[in-house]
Amino acid sequence: MIALAGASTLALGVAAAMAEQQSAVVIELENPKRGLYPIAVPRGVNSDPSLTLEAQEVISFDLRVSGWFDVLDTRSFLADLQLEGLGIGTQSWKNVGAFGVVKYQVTRGPDGIVFEGRLYEVEKGTSPVLSRRYEGSSLRPLAHRWCNEVVAYYTGEQGFFGSKIAFVSRRRGSKQVMVMDFDGNGVRSVTRTSSINILPAWSPDGTRLAFTSYMRNNPDLYIVGAGGGRPRRVSKYPGMNTGASWSPDGSKIALTLSKDGDPEIYVIRADTGDIVARLTDDRAIDTSPVWSPSGREIAFVSDRHGGPQIFVMNADGSNQRRVSQNGSYNTTPVWSPRKDKRVLAYTTRDEGHYDIVTLDLDTNEMVRITQNQGSNEEPSFSPNGRAIAFASNRREGAGIYVANADGSGEHLRVYSGYATSVDWGPMP
Repeated sequence: MIALAGASTLALGVAAAMAEQQSAVVIELENPKRGLYPIAVPRGVNSDPSLTLEAQEVISFDLRVSGWFDVLDTRSFLADLQLEGLGIGTQSWKNVGAFGVVKYQVTRGPDGIVFEGRLYEVEKGTSPVLSRRYEGSSLRPLAHRWCNEVVAYYTGEQGFFGSKIAFVSRRRGSKQVMVMDFDGNGVRSVTRTSSINILPAWSPDGTRLAFTSYMRNNPDLYIVGAGGGRPRRVSKYPGMNTGASWSPDGSKIALTLSKDGDPEIYVIRADTGDIVARLTDDRAIDTSPVWSPSGREIAFVSDRHGGPQIFVMNADGSNQRRVSQNGSYNTTPVWSPRKDKRVLAYTTRDEGHYDIVTLDLDTNEMVRITQNQGSNEEPSFSPNGRAIAFASNRREGAGIYVANADGSGEHLRVYSGYATSVDWGPMP
């Protein structure tokens, strides 16, 4: 458990927090022509040597992958860091083009690690605009928490640092469900069977994963705790029990069942596996259901018009309509968690390559996230909807990459190696 500590933190109070937010730089989140905010992350001083560089790496990566900041090269810094300590001299940072400066100090206390962070806006002088102190048993969660505060200061939105990604990789000669921190740290196996395990899906509270496994010689649906353990079989109908998607309240699961012949989309109870409703009834293949954040709609894949395309229906199965219009092959839809927009990301095939696109269902605007970068499949949105993780097989190497959801910026690889079935979990 990470806890705020120190009288200085507690003394901030509600009034101070409001003052911080009111004085913040407003980054125009929806402006496609916005520039990146130049920010400096110098090495921490008066800190534990074994933790200092790790903290710098975590903070720099978090701010870079957020999509809002240009993290400046440390080799350009002119300031005397030892003299400055946790403070700043504004002119030396102006001279290297920094608009913001992140200072931190990491020490070991009697109860664990102590992280102190200061954020400065160079134009506002030598007083920090944000100051926090955390204690905990591990550095990385503390640094992630600090970076979430920095992002919230500038944008009014929380970051996604500290969240986790589930995916499938080959371990022990078979496909296993894996979980890692969003930045690729702490990779571990959730399933430990010799059978095939695929298609993990996070519960809304992030405590459980649903997945399909052949451990009993049929593709049945199981649920396991996020930390692993013995999985519980919840759907064991003959044939397919695949492609789980939890309802926003966690009480139900939409999935594909083929117990009656053609693959169709059903809703079952998450606790018992009892069927609540059958949503599709078509001679074509209907699969890959995914619930919208509001719970009022479900997107899915169907080949009822020829090749696989993205469809959307009401949560009761009514008003089924095709929404993808580009190309003849579109699969793996996923909703943005942002409730102010109705946006889907999905995989599209273009000239033999697979790419990631997003589609705004209200405006029909389509944004290409990848192009001419190998094959890219199975997108999943970050908890705040500002980034997309996906599996890629490109010249730079196979793995899981993270990109801005608006199509801007670079793609950062967070996992190297074979990976499929990417699903980005909620914030803890």
